Amino acid sequence: MTGTAAHALVAQLEELGVEYVFGTCGHTNIAVLDALADSSIRFVIARHEQAAAHAADGYARASGKPGVLLVHVGPGLTNAATGVMTAALDSVPLVVISGDIPSYFHGRHPHQEVNLHADADQASIFRPFVKRAWNVHRAQDLGRAVERAFWTATTGRPGAVLVNVPMDVFSRPAAAYPRPSAAAPPGLPAVTAERITEALATAERPLVYVGGGLRDDAGALTALAEHFDLPIVHSLMAKGTVPDAHPLVLGMPGFWGLELTNTVAREADVVLALATRFAETDASSWDPRFTWDFSASTLIQIDIDPAELGRNYPVAIGAVADVGLAVQALAEAAKSYPPVARPELRESIRAARTALFEESGERGRSDAFPLRPERILADLRDALPAGATLVTDVGWNKNGVAQCYELPPEGRFITPGGASTMGFGPAAAVGVQLAKPEGVVVALIGDGGMSAQLPAVPLAVEQGAPVVFVVMNNRSHGTISDLQSAHFGRSHGCDFTDPAGRPYSPDFAALAVACGAAGYSVATPRELGLALRSAVADRRPAVIDVPMVNEPVPTPGHWNIKDIYQGRFGD
Repeated sequence: MTGTAAHALVAQLEELGVEYVFGTCGHTNIAVLDALADSSIRFVIARHEQAAAHAADGYARASGKPGVLLVHVGPGLTNAATGVMTAALDSVPLVVISGDIPSYFHGRHPHQEVNLHADADQASIFRPFVKRAWNVHRAQDLGRAVERAFWTATTGRPGAVLVNVPMDVFSRPAAAYPRPSAAAPPGLPAVTAERITEALATAERPLVYVGGGLRDDAGALTALAEHFDLPIVHSLMAKGTVPDAHPLVLGMPGFWGLELTNTVAREADVVLALATRFAETDASSWDPRFTWDFSASTLIQIDIDPAELGRNYPVAIGAVADVGLAVQALAEAAKSYPPVARPELRESIRAARTALFEESGERGRSDAFPLRPERILADLRDALPAGATLVTDVGWNKNGVAQCYELPPEGRFITPGGASTMGFGPAAAVGVQLAKPEGVVVALIGDGGMSAQLPAVPLAVEQGAPVVFVVMNNRSHGTISDLQSAHFGRSHGCDFTDPAGRPYSPDFAALAVACGAAGYSVATPRELGLALRSAVADRRPAVIDVPMVNEPVPTPGHWNIKDIYQGRFGD
């Protein structure tokens, strides 16, 4: 049958298994919205395109399916850019469909066209971070472009893609497009698996460094590590891949890493790096004095993206493969070698991790008010069910959780890594909740991040998503305020104040009530735990406003920005 391209697009999305389309309306995409009205696909309307993009991102991370975002021409697309970039840099599959000006008005500068220096070239705004951008010129080409968009977003290294469509194309006749067949991801060749396994078996100080690319079942990784007693360090994005309580988990390396973690990483003679890009914060700005030093050691790197092999450090063995399949091959190959025991290493890990969690727990028992950040984390750990998903923004809520929150094995930690985008957490948590409707989802955010994405609260109310928004409110962009104070002796432009210079904050609990959600204003230390338990049990959107003191996250590692502030440069 032949209908409009908009109806053919929606039929294709249904065939591809799309459950939700996130976005906002505009005159260039209402033909698609009209087609969606008769579809099983639910349109999630947001009050701002960045919120829609973060929600689609959160849905994709939690569901394992690509998120789909529908935006309008010009400001619709540019408003979404930050959210799409956030997903792209964290290798999250996101398919963006944008309406554009009528094809026959190209170059005449119609309403909301992106022009001045390049007529109707809005797709170029996304090109630095999407895997591919398609400009659809004919209705009969739309189905093929969408098919390739889903293929590209989900194969190889996942990421964001853009399909840009002139609005008249949506209303032109077009036939439905057949569903394509899938292809298997690349595995690790047996000869390569044998080389890697032999290197691990004969190493004196081996180490596994796992990144965010290994998001699914890590049973094979655990079996491999336990067979050779390999200590495991993980990137920020990989927290929880292997449970925090596992006796071989050292935690994060780099800027926020423990001294022991950085020492073990620096002194390892063989490092197996899995689906990680050796980000600056996890590599102490690539300074060999602090975390990774491959001058006399062997780096084995496995990644689905060949561009990452050897990007920051020279590799002795590099393999392009799906990391899940690769680890399964390594675990199987390891069975032909005798197991290795390193009791002293396990004891040193146990002592360091125990000290970390106990010291954080001790600070978390403080009844000081406003609350210390560790107290907020301790109350969260006590009040939340083990399987809760914790979605963080940036600042103490991200860095502190990654460093000293012992995530239960059943729990999930979702955070913005590559872009470290303030404002990610609130709307992303709504997307996570839609992907996990029966689960408990908590957005742990600062007052800066909450202010950046206020539309997330009405979004949660409208979608019936019982997200619990916990606002760690220090009336400041606290991490940057601390950084500035430490290096310049004062904080300016980082703290929220009223005209008289007094600390200022919106009443986030009152805002929640105004939006139709539950609102809790914490006024004593005891009230946080009570509010958390009430909000979790209530199963409706809730905002908990928690006054918090401004304390820096411990940073045992190194970050080059500190050298820059002190006039020392790495160029």
